[in-house]
Amino acid sequence: MPKPGRAASTETPATTFLRAKGAAFEEHVYAYVERGGTAASSAALGVDEHAVVKTLVFEDDERAPFLVLMHGDREVSLKALARALGKKRVEPCAPDVAQRHTGYLVGGTSPFGTRKALQVCCERSITALPRLFINGGKRGFLVSLTPATLVELLAPTLVDCAAER
Repeated sequence: MPKPGRAASTETPATTFLRAKGAAFEEHVYAYVERGGTAASSAALGVDEHAVVKTLVFEDDERAPFLVLMHGDREVSLKALARALGKKRVEPCAPDVAQRHTGYLVGGTSPFGTRKALQVCCERSITALPRLFINGGKRGFLVSLTPATLVELLAPTLVDCAAER
């Protein structure tokens, strides 16, 4: 049941987690575009795609799931990520596997309020942004917050794994 004054459409496990932790964040609803990714969400909200952070679900060589936070306009270098984590290899999860690990649909995956606690890796340069926009737990819904808040809540492993362009 949504709290008074809150739209039911923005109550997600992610916002419940953020509110329970007393985190300062803003909600941003936009028209979701199938396969539009961060280009569509950044255009809809009028923000730089570099400040929109995507939440990706990976597995390591032992099939252990973990999250990777990456700038919307960048890709993950699998080699650099594996090296940073001391693993032989890492790979993205299939959508159904990602949903099983997180409880979120692909396109609506948030690092907050996941079904089970997962290690979070964050591209180091994300922490230098003045403000970031990240999925709030459903398609067409982002939350914005400071990188300091993200780091405080998730205690991510900072990595340098953006692919060279």
